[in-house]
Amino acid sequence: MSQAAAKIQTATPLLSVNNIEVVYDEVIQVLRGVTLDVPEGEVVTLLGPNGAGKSTTLKAISGLLKSEYGEVTKGDITFMGERIDKKNGEDVVRSGLIQVMEGRRIIEDMTSIENLKLGAYTRNDAQINQDLEMVFNYFPRLKERTGLAGYLSGGEQQMLAIGRALMARPKMICLDEPSMGLSPLLVKEVFGIIKKINQDQGITMLLVEQNANYAIRAADYGYIMESGKIVLDGTQEQLLSNEDVKEFYLGGGNEERKSFKNLKSYKRRKRWL
Repeated sequence: MSQAAAKIQTATPLLSVNNIEVVYDEVIQVLRGVTLDVPEGEVVTLLGPNGAGKSTTLKAISGLLKSEYGEVTKGDITFMGERIDKKNGEDVVRSGLIQVMEGRRIIEDMTSIENLKLGAYTRNDAQINQDLEMVFNYFPRLKERTGLAGYLSGGEQQMLAIGRALMARPKMICLDEPSMGLSPLLVKEVFGIIKKINQDQGITMLLVEQNANYAIRAADYGYIMESGKIVLDGTQEQLLSNEDVKEFYLGGGNEERKSFKNLKSYKRRKRWL
């Protein structure tokens, strides 16, 4: 066993998703027995094609399913040892878990600083200005942009969304498709900053992403999801060296992407059968 694999296996899970099923409108089942752990202080990525259930998994964790008439019907989700799958989104935020939504969801008619201070709305300490400077250290261009946030570029809006999450002083951040709509150069920059925040601040990260090349290289551990199930998982080293991952997610072939569920060579873990 490699040192990276041993580290993951012995790390304490900060977040545990235990065999959950999610149903929308009491009829449409989207997740089918999803189980994953996010160890404290690590970056974990969740990969998969559109419609696999990645964003639904994040919404289940963040308490946002009810707004879309969804619910966790089986299994449970624990964060810092406390069950959170029955909590609403605000209570999940107060527990120290923040989600950066797909599409950034900044408030366009507020300034960058106003957006950042909004991220600290659950706090009542005197260090908010200090944390603003911390955010500007990671994203210096935000300090230069004094106008309305709606005039920021797509990359700057993504930086603002991540910075706003940092202002809550979270123990964990869930990021949903942070590379969406960004140029290759900005994607590289954003992923580099995500990893640096993890290393500097010790903030645990769960990263949902379709850009597998950057996501796997930024992560300590990864899960691959298809059709509402986890079909493969492993350390960064294991995923990068896996021939199926290379072919289906890392551009190893020119054929139409296949599905893990049709691979006879892959044996799913018994708890996912």
